[in-house]
Amino acid sequence: MSRYFNYFPKTLYSSNNTTSSLDTITNITARFGFEASLKENSNAFYQYSIKDSDTPEIIAAKFYSNPERHWIVLMFNNIIDPQYDWPMENRTLMQYIDKKYSASGGLSWAMNVAHVKAYYKTITRTSFDGTKIIEKIELDSGVYANTAATTESIVLQDGSTITQTVTKSTQSYYDYEIDLNETKRTIKLVKAEFVPQIEKEFKKIIK
Repeated sequence: MSRYFNYFPKTLYSSNNTTSSLDTITNITARFGFEASLKENSNAFYQYSIKDSDTPEIIAAKFYSNPERHWIVLMFNNIIDPQYDWPMENRTLMQYIDKKYSASGGLSWAMNVAHVKAYYKTITRTSFDGTKIIEKIELDSGVYANTAATTESIVLQDGSTITQTVTKSTQSYYDYEIDLNETKRTIKLVKAEFVPQIEKEFKKIIK
């Protein structure tokens, strides 16, 4: 991380609001970002599933031959806080859940399926050829209570018929935290051939 900030511009700062005592500090408020078109270009990146043993530095060393390029991994995925935006390994996650819900009873409380964290309805649309489109929607408790589980046939304008099924489900606090952690596991890794140009642009913009 130290080398990353070496590229940032310097500025003068006074801790007592006077010009008699000025320190030269690194201006960490400088910003660099990736073009949205690059992030959306599937030819420019790989999908990668973060393992429990992975850190941004380990991934940067593995894919970009330099752990100091960890900032590319983080910034390309809009990860601001590596502590909470990065998936936790299992033991750390259990400790996090236990601490987060300690006032209610900790990990054992969170795992109790009777303690509902989230309410969902799932809509499954099945076309005549067996193709399924599944949409899962999070609801508040009031809407959930008034949502009925149904199955109906819907005739489209072209005369074809689809079957739409609505089901309901709930999720405990424990399962909610597990799933939330898993959503952070899949990231995009910009291809290595783009890295030299990214670093060049980064240095030019930050200076």
